[in-house]
Amino acid sequence: MDMVTATTDGVKVSVETFYQKDYAGMATAEHVFAYRITIENKGPVPVRLLRRHWHIFDSSNDWREVEGEGVVGEQPLIEPGGLHQYVSGCSIRGMAGKMFGTYTMERAHDNETFQVLIPEFRMIVPAVLN
Repeated sequence: MDMVTATTDGVKVSVETFYQKDYAGMATAEHVFAYRITIENKGPVPVRLLRRHWHIFDSSNDWREVEGEGVVGEQPLIEPGGLHQYVSGCSIRGMAGKMFGTYTMERAHDNETFQVLIPEFRMIVPAVLN
């Protein structure tokens, strides 16, 4: 398990990934990963997460984009010094892949929106590392 982090405009995003061996579909070469994201507000004003935009690549040259409102059905308001954490998942074809993207955030005091980088993280089936 590796952790990657990035900070944009006072918002720190950390990602940890976990291979879900029990959900692997060896016949379809599909592998499932869970990821835990921690979003910390290091800035002076509350921020709300409005949207997410993901880029997902895998070793079978598959690429897709996922966009939508909030994260796991929520648009959390994160107070200064506070954090929001959630767990989600992704399936990939092949033995390795990566994801990265952005969150659209809104500052509570002036409703100004800004983009926050979700750092690139890798999803590698553990057998590949042996």
